[in-house]
Amino acid sequence: MDTKQLNEALSKIYDEEHQRVVFWNDPQQEFDRVAENLDLDGVNVVRLDQVGGIETKLRIEREEPDAKFLLYAPTEEPEFEDDILLDVRLYSRSFRADRSSIILDELGLARQHLRSHLNLRRKFFDSKERLGKLKHLVNADDNELDLDRKMLAVVTKADQPELFSIVRTLFQSFTEEEEIDLETPPPAWTLIEKYDLDRSFWKMVSTAFGYEEESPTLQKLLLRLMLSDFAHQLGIHVPLAIQKLQLSRSGTHNAVVCLDQWRDSAKQASSFNILSDMVAGATNIDEQLQGLEPEVLADAVTFRNVDRAILLGLLERVASTKDHVDADAIRGIVTRRQEGHWIASLSVPEHQRKARHAAYEAIAVAAEFFDLRAQHSGGFDCDTAEEMYTLYTDELYKFDQLYRHFCHNADVAESQAWDILKSLRKEVEAAYKNWFLVQVGLKWAKFVAPNADHTGMLDKWTLPHIPNQYRFYEKHVAERQRESENRRSFVVISDAFRYEAATELTKILNGEYRFQAKLTTQLSVLPSYTALGMASMLPHKQLEYTEKGDVLADGVSTSGSDNRNTILSKHEGMAIQADDLLKLKGKEGRALIEGKKVVYVYHNEIDTRGENAATEGDTFRATHEAIRELGDIVRYIINNLNGNYVVVTADHGFLFTESSPAETDKSKLKDKPPGTVKAKKRYLIGYNLPEYEDAWRGKTEITAKCDGGMEFWIPKGSNRFHFTGGARFIHGGAMPQEIVVPVITVRQAKSKKALEKTKTKQVSFSVLGSNHKITTHTHRFKLIQMEPVSDRAKALTVKIAIYDGDEPVSSIETVTFASASKNLDDRQQSVMLTLRDQQFDKHKRYKLLAKDAGTDFELQSHDVTIDRAIADDFDF
Repeated sequence: MDTKQLNEALSKIYDEEHQRVVFWNDPQQEFDRVAENLDLDGVNVVRLDQVGGIETKLRIEREEPDAKFLLYAPTEEPEFEDDILLDVRLYSRSFRADRSSIILDELGLARQHLRSHLNLRRKFFDSKERLGKLKHLVNADDNELDLDRKMLAVVTKADQPELFSIVRTLFQSFTEEEEIDLETPPPAWTLIEKYDLDRSFWKMVSTAFGYEEESPTLQKLLLRLMLSDFAHQLGIHVPLAIQKLQLSRSGTHNAVVCLDQWRDSAKQASSFNILSDMVAGATNIDEQLQGLEPEVLADAVTFRNVDRAILLGLLERVASTKDHVDADAIRGIVTRRQEGHWIASLSVPEHQRKARHAAYEAIAVAAEFFDLRAQHSGGFDCDTAEEMYTLYTDELYKFDQLYRHFCHNADVAESQAWDILKSLRKEVEAAYKNWFLVQVGLKWAKFVAPNADHTGMLDKWTLPHIPNQYRFYEKHVAERQRESENRRSFVVISDAFRYEAATELTKILNGEYRFQAKLTTQLSVLPSYTALGMASMLPHKQLEYTEKGDVLADGVSTSGSDNRNTILSKHEGMAIQADDLLKLKGKEGRALIEGKKVVYVYHNEIDTRGENAATEGDTFRATHEAIRELGDIVRYIINNLNGNYVVVTADHGFLFTESSPAETDKSKLKDKPPGTVKAKKRYLIGYNLPEYEDAWRGKTEITAKCDGGMEFWIPKGSNRFHFTGGARFIHGGAMPQEIVVPVITVRQAKSKKALEKTKTKQVSFSVLGSNHKITTHTHRFKLIQMEPVSDRAKALTVKIAIYDGDEPVSSIETVTFASASKNLDDRQQSVMLTLRDQQFDKHKRYKLLAKDAGTDFELQSHDVTIDRAIADDFDF
């Protein structure tokens, strides 16, 4: 410090701090010649090595009581008992011009003895930038270790001056290098050693984690932390090799909290993922996972390798227990994994998350499929066609839905090289194709086939309480139009949109604010193919076939948008393709439908891809996309076109299997019979058709109320004629999947009561108990989901931890409330939190916080007291 700086520093004390007497002890005698030559206005400089203490005291207190004094001594401060000026010193100000004293003063530290410690850290203070950053972190009563910890935070650029944050930031810095080498310390560690902070770092690490070695390294610390975290998650099932490297109990608890915070960090979680994989490889973690059951591994999130071990375990379990599988237990494990770090965290690349999620979902769905099969192992108990139809719409459709979900998820998983589902695919495929379709086909055939009593479905093609498709317009449009002249109806027809997919769409529509969707069905025309199905739903008095097989409605062709527009225009209506409608802005759309009372919207996603041999493999993906697209169409109509009545339906359903048909699935039709007009995979229409052993013969006059004398053949069960094109996607026959046509009626809620009723929300939950008191390292909290999940009550995922202010002092656990059970007991669950090993104030109120996992918004807060004193007396 030069003379100018000394003048400025001392003047500030007199002028701004309003001090009258300042003691300046200079034991190194650095400023012996400077002190007397300072330019301090109105300040008397007294050298205590030249003037006696009593003389100085008299002058200060009696002779010049208002004057300012600088008392310089080229020595250390005397001990209290030897200091004749002690009373003056106590009400005066001390000044030091040595570097450590200046830093001590600038940092605002109260403990003078810290000067020697600051002198040891002089390399750190070579930078004004570092000093400035440290200044924002320091508290007046900090000790040596506090200062070192905060210097470490500055050097590592940690977010918080807290050991866990410093440790995580150090580890993250490994991943910022071009080539990650855990044996080579990162640049930040080099600075830590340069500033002599490494000993303090290892001392803090020893205190917090119990990690001590003669030659400690960051690599070894990382390994011990991760293996201890993993061991904690395994509970009592820790492999011996991992036990040998596990930290002490208190160290493990702190490791759990530290790594939980690391995984939960949006900024640093990706570095955890990288280093976790490296540790897993270095310790051959896959070998340690062998023999551990999925339940043991369900909450283990330290290493991503766990997912493959769990999936293989679940696959083996499903394969060995197909006839009595516990689908709920498997779903529980799957849900826990899907809400865990390696699937739910945005730090994991999206394609990896989707693949893992899909692999788990495929297994859970397969278990539910086999569980459903076990419930119907005795066959389908139905005595009438009506009972069979109702059984399908109530329950059997789930086989088709679960099969579709399985195939779709397996495709997603395998697209990312998750090839572990191959054997399960074969099992599910065989169960669906060789058991379900066969059983349904045989049972339904008893009701469909013509018989001598003329009571078969083909003899009448009606079912009690089930409207026929050719009555669609009259039932769902005309009746409503007659009630009021100003009503407008929208009809959305999706080609090949079958019933099981409609149940999903209905849930989605009911999950949207202002929508009230109700699902019913109608009996398709037969053969169940597009031209006849589409024609039957147009307004008409009479349908008829031409000799070429075209279908006319009141003499007008029903093929193509122009002809359909012509037919609808007679009823103040119009037809439009869905893609064309969605391109229009709201104003343009409203202008287009101005004056129209009936608007038919045609959508074609499933049939387009399914009918093409090159794309029929995408049938289930097309169905998945169609569900979302139809939801968008309905939303567009209601929100942009002011529609308040929309009917979503289809012309027919379909059958689809992943595997190609075997020879036994084909009706061996070598030649088309005389009179054939059209011949497809699943039906043949013509005139004066003969009887055929492998097919049913029927009349469209009965099955579609269509004149013209057209007859048809359809293969029995799920067989196909297999003429041309793809062979896996078929329709036209009489299987329930083809002829149970969905009808979703969607209305817009208008009244406040209706709006409130249709409003969606997330389920609520409560933490059971009150006056929460924690006395051990780990504590279990019981939680209850207040209402079941439904169309309008959505599942909720939360992150739960104990906080001291904004800082978590426990592990951060994820909990999902997704139970659809109406039984309150079934909706209870618990969460185990592990406390950080530190001193807790038993008189302080800590907070148990539950935050939305997606938004981090605080949902609930509960006071918690932590009193570990009694429990610690018995800790061994």
